[in-house]
Amino acid sequence: MIILGVDPGLTRCGVGVIEAGANRRLSFMHVDVVRSDPHISQDLRLLTIYNGLVAKLDEFIPDAVSIERVFAQENRNTVLGTAQAAGMAMLAAAQRGIPVALHTPTESKLAITGNGKAEKIQMERMVARLLNLNTLPTPADAADALAIAICHALRPQGALQGGEREQHLTPAQRQWAQAAQHATRGRGVRRGM
Repeated sequence: MIILGVDPGLTRCGVGVIEAGANRRLSFMHVDVVRSDPHISQDLRLLTIYNGLVAKLDEFIPDAVSIERVFAQENRNTVLGTAQAAGMAMLAAAQRGIPVALHTPTESKLAITGNGKAEKIQMERMVARLLNLNTLPTPADAADALAIAICHALRPQGALQGGEREQHLTPAQRQWAQAAQHATRGRGVRRGM
C-alpha cells in the first residue's frame, strides 16, 4: 500500500510518500515540500498548493492520502490557511477516488513513539528509524508529512476487540488503541449498537 502523507500549510505544504508492505514493513519513497509565494494573492497560493499536490498524486498514485488534522492555533490566519491547504489535499484526492484519512498530531506521535506528547526531535528520529533513513528528514514540514503517512500505516484497524487482532499490534499501537477507546468512552459514545 502506498500512502501519501500531507502536512498542510499555505506557505509550505509537506508531502511524504511511503510504502507499507507485509507485516507493516515501511519503505521510504519520497519527501518534498510544495511551496507558495507569500507575496501573491491567497487564491493563487491555494492554486499553487493544489497543483503541487495533484502532481504528487499523479506521480505516485497512492492507495490512501493521510492528512494532518487542522487544530486550533492562536493565529487565525495561520489556521485558516492550513485548513484551506488541507481542503486542497482532500479535493485532489477525492477527484482521483483516493481514500482520505485525517490524523491529529497527537495520534501521529502516539502511533510512532508510543507517547502522544513526544518532542519533535523524538518524532524525527523515529521516522528516520522506521524508514531506515541515514539522516533525519528535513525540513520539519517534510518530516511531519512522513510521520502522518506512517501514522496511517501503523494505526490499529479498529478498537481493541481481543484475541487475534490485539496480538498483531505493536506496543505503541496497543497503547494508541487503548487511548482511542478511552477517549471514545469519555465522550459518551457507545459502540456496537
